[in-house]
Amino acid sequence: MSLLLGIKDKEDALYRHSEKLAIAFALLSTSPGTAIRILKKLRVCEDCHSATKFISKVYSQEIVVRDHNRFHHFKNGLCSCGDF
Repeated sequence: MSLLLGIKDKEDALYRHSEKLAIAFALLSTSPGTAIRILKKLRVCEDCHSATKFISKVYSQEIVVRDHNRFHHFKNGLCSCGDF
């Protein structure tokens, strides 16, 4: 049973935080300065929101995330939503 719970927990972690993986892939596979655009069916969690703000500042990268509520435009460590 614990093996199944472990797999379930891993699936949940990947499902809920897939935008971090998408951002990492985009940073590795696109030219610097290319805007990163991500579509997401669920709401962006607070941890991912903070991480994306940090990444946008460190990499001087524009990142746009569309979740089920709104667009989040991250640039220079700030988000257009005003941190929800």
